[in-house]
Amino acid sequence: MENSYNKAELHYKPQFFDINIAEDKERYNLLLKTNPFIQVYNEIEGQLREFIKVKNPTKRIKPTEYPALIQDYLNGKDIYDYGIWVYYHWSNRLVHVLPKNEFIELRTAANRNKITKQEQDILNTKKVGIIGLSVGQSVAVTMALERACSELRLADFDTLELNNLNRIRTGIHNLGLLKAYSVAREIAEIDPFINTICYTEGITENNINDFLTNGGKLDAVIDECDGIDIKILCRIKAKELQIPVIMEASDRGTVDVERFDLEPERPIMHGWLEHLNIDFNVLKNLKTSEEKIPYMLPISGFDTLTLRMKASMTEIESTITTWPQLASAVTLGGGIATDVCRRVFLNEFNESGRYFVDLEVLIANKKVIEKQPHLSERAKNIQENEMQALIVKADVKLTEEQLNLDQKTIEEVVGAAIAAPTGGNAQPWKWKYQNKNLYLFYNSEYKVQLIDSDKTASFIGFGTATENLVLKAHELNLEVKSTLFPLGVESDLIAAYSFFSSKNNNIIENLEPHLVDELAKAIPLRVANRKLTSRIEIEEERLIKISDYVKTVPGAELKLITDSEYLDKVGEIIAKAERIRLMNKGGHIDFLSETMWTDEEAEITKRGVAVTSLDLTPSEQVGLKIISDWEVVKHLNNWEAGRGLEKLSKKSTLSASAIGLITMPEQSMLNFLQGGRAVERAWLAATNEKIAFQPLSISIFLFNRLNSFDNLFSKKEVAELLQMKTDFENLFSIEEKEGKIFLFRLFITDTTPKPSLRVPIKEVLSLS
Repeated sequence: MENSYNKAELHYKPQFFDINIAEDKERYNLLLKTNPFIQVYNEIEGQLREFIKVKNPTKRIKPTEYPALIQDYLNGKDIYDYGIWVYYHWSNRLVHVLPKNEFIELRTAANRNKITKQEQDILNTKKVGIIGLSVGQSVAVTMALERACSELRLADFDTLELNNLNRIRTGIHNLGLLKAYSVAREIAEIDPFINTICYTEGITENNINDFLTNGGKLDAVIDECDGIDIKILCRIKAKELQIPVIMEASDRGTVDVERFDLEPERPIMHGWLEHLNIDFNVLKNLKTSEEKIPYMLPISGFDTLTLRMKASMTEIESTITTWPQLASAVTLGGGIATDVCRRVFLNEFNESGRYFVDLEVLIANKKVIEKQPHLSERAKNIQENEMQALIVKADVKLTEEQLNLDQKTIEEVVGAAIAAPTGGNAQPWKWKYQNKNLYLFYNSEYKVQLIDSDKTASFIGFGTATENLVLKAHELNLEVKSTLFPLGVESDLIAAYSFFSSKNNNIIENLEPHLVDELAKAIPLRVANRKLTSRIEIEEERLIKISDYVKTVPGAELKLITDSEYLDKVGEIIAKAERIRLMNKGGHIDFLSETMWTDEEAEITKRGVAVTSLDLTPSEQVGLKIISDWEVVKHLNNWEAGRGLEKLSKKSTLSASAIGLITMPEQSMLNFLQGGRAVERAWLAATNEKIAFQPLSISIFLFNRLNSFDNLFSKKEVAELLQMKTDFENLFSIEEKEGKIFLFRLFITDTTPKPSLRVPIKEVLSLS
């Protein structure tokens, strides 16, 4: 028989001996003579029994009848010489099998009539190319078992490693062997007459035409490779040659079918990449995840991935190294791809599209519908009649000198106040001007679950708003008297502001002092800057200037860390806090409430933080979207994972020139409000100094929640937070009793982002 193999083929193709041919018999005898340890498997009699049985399905043949029937069938030939001897040199096995046509007929007999004889004949003319041999191995072996084709071209440059053996069926003796050779050998041991061709350099720009056309054009391409460039290249070339492409993704049984044979003008990947540059010269130079993400998302079908796969994505390069794959999913994928390919060849399936064979949906427990947290869970909105009742109850006394402001002035003052920063840009207020007094009310638009413990975060926002209000009033030559908590700190009435002419400066008691009026000009310029930059040192005198402004608030102090080692340690605490917040159900609700996924959503709500303002890489945007699903986060909690959620916060502190902490002598609602005024002074001072400022206070909000009677943490979270709190206090050299008001990053950048949007003044201010 013909055994003219090239050097590469010798690694995976067996040798054939028809010992009825003199030359083959000579080689056969030499093999046996020179290889005393060869293992010989001669089950030809059993094969002949089975062959005679399948050729006579209407007969019940008795065991005693087979010897005579075999002799009749052999027609005088020696059974030892009948058929083919196949030598598998890699295992030193010599196997006696039926002649090719009889072997194929017998081996596929159990396919009848799911595959008819005529259909099997059609399949025996088909050539299939498989790119990538993880899922591809299962596809190749399944196609060989079913004999859905007669030729398999196998492309993969990689070798077998131990961590492949959770999904690739092979033995540990094959570790280090090229995957293509391993698969080709397995196929040869199932059916030595299937032609296999190995492309051990994988698919490249240089060999793809050979892969698709050499020895006859392929009838189908099975894409199971990892490379974005090759996924796209194989489709471009397959489309040119009108070859259908099938891809199975081993998650949810996802399969893509692209019938370029029937639809030669069909856009590749269902048109999902048409907005991208698919020039191969660009694609082959994609190196980083950030460059690949825009292509990967539409190909992988991000929105339809399983929860476990999404959760796993957040753990890549944290607790795992790559996408997970399971043998069950890979095996299923081999079956799906083979089934689709067979029906394509037999003209039973003519469609293109993406399909799912999702076992978790098809075979599932009865669903218990659980109410999911969503940002539409609104808190009680304070009503006009409620505000009026509180004003009457507070009975803030008027004085003869008090001014009655016109609408334009009121709106200027309140406009400056509502431009102040609040946690998550929540803007938890309403304002009412009545009887010469301006009143500030607590009005939370959404239920805050975790981070606003006892309204402490909101009170910081009331402080920043008060500061802006006073600065603007002074800029308008008005004096201000602030009456804080006229009905106590538990009331929704936070403050009343009275206004006077600057001429009354020395007459009226307890007017707001003119200590930092020069900061007013920075109000319209102040923004939260989340740009990630390299760490640049800020001159000490500029930091001292910011600190001095903080100290103008009685009791307020600014603790600054600029040492790289200490910055990194603080960064670890900040990152852990962000992880805990996102993996806590209450914190996750807060996250959903404040996150605006598009500029359009931000424009509608005028609240929250727009994702576009976060300076995220494409992969970080994907990660953020993944964890927006609480069911994904539940998986991370169950796995005691989630370290990947710390990455973004760590990047922020890595680019910090300084981390600042504003404190007050002790924790009280008054100190949180007054501390908020110190925060705004620091922020405005930094703005004047052209120093960028980013809030990083999640850790503080969580520490404050520890003091709350209704803390929402698990025992594990409490233990971790208590240790973090101790480390935090040690790093900043503060006592436990001190009020931790606000944490922020200072850094240098030329980039100034757009300010967060604000609810229009007409929606938060009422006049009467």
